[in-house]
Amino acid sequence: MTDCMTTRDRFARMFDHREADRVPILASPWATTLERWQSEGMPSGVVFEDYFDIDHAVSIAGDISPRYPVSVVEETEEYITRFDAWGTTSMNWKHASSTPHWIDRTIVDRATWEAAKARMVMSPERVNWDRLREHYPEWRRKGYWIQGAPWFGFDVTHSKIIGTETFLLWMADDPELVIDLFETELTCSLQLLDMIWERGYTFDAIRWPDDMGYRNGPFFSVDMYRELLKPVQKRAIEWAHAKGIKAHLHSCGNINPLLPELLDIGLDALNPLEVKAGMDPLHLKKTIGDHLVLHGGLNAMLWDDIDRTEAEIRRLLPVLMENGGYIFQEDHSIPDSVSLADYRRMVDLAKTLGSY
Repeated sequence: MTDCMTTRDRFARMFDHREADRVPILASPWATTLERWQSEGMPSGVVFEDYFDIDHAVSIAGDISPRYPVSVVEETEEYITRFDAWGTTSMNWKHASSTPHWIDRTIVDRATWEAAKARMVMSPERVNWDRLREHYPEWRRKGYWIQGAPWFGFDVTHSKIIGTETFLLWMADDPELVIDLFETELTCSLQLLDMIWERGYTFDAIRWPDDMGYRNGPFFSVDMYRELLKPVQKRAIEWAHAKGIKAHLHSCGNINPLLPELLDIGLDALNPLEVKAGMDPLHLKKTIGDHLVLHGGLNAMLWDDIDRTEAEIRRLLPVLMENGGYIFQEDHSIPDSVSLADYRRMVDLAKTLGSY
């Protein structure tokens, strides 16, 4: 097996469930983790994937938001509060990595959704063409894995736009409104991705975030999934397959009850296989590993203990990499408790143990 494969070569073989030179290796460190690594010797001007010589996956997308005027509501030394293009007010810490603290929403009922929807008219200026013109040739030349990034579904809607409690009530009490939200988000996303594709900026897969579970299971029943979310996910997957590319879903939490449904609609890959929520990567490899690329499954809760992490990699990786179909990555963003030296040790082990 050649030892000079590109990321695209490796990914293509994983999706074909074939062996490569080694498993692809991706990572998602918090910003504060990168700051720590830079303080420990990683040059500040170097992309961390290049520094560790791991794989590159890049995303292409457009802005489907209602484009409410963005503003800073408050800024201190510790945090910044913003009003964003979706009409959501949120607070973020400046010197710590975390999910946002959601404060207020603009879209609170059917009328405010209709007002927002009227603003969601897709046009070419919603795409950052300058970024594509500048970087796309290099991405292709270097063999990066390029992903179209549609923006739709339960997770982005309940967190970014509506609020969890309100949206779950809508799912029960006004399913037609929820379906309209999902369908509008996806339609707008695909309109922009079609514009991008037609200008020659093709991609190898679509990948979208839709955290459908928490520690104990999905946020909603399988029946509710089938009624509200499955049809729109199916449409996204069919759009990808019609273009000859793959469909890759990111969903945190315990989504074991939804796996047969995802296989039914032709999903190609699943990330992050969140171990602490009950996603067992070895069981998944045994039961659905021939049908689904498994991406992740390495418990980030262990990553500040290098010896436990190494033992876990040694336990899992030889099995997960069998016959291809696996992408090495933590099951949550790398915390800033992980040192530069320890992460380098993990990468070196993944390269050695993950070689075919």
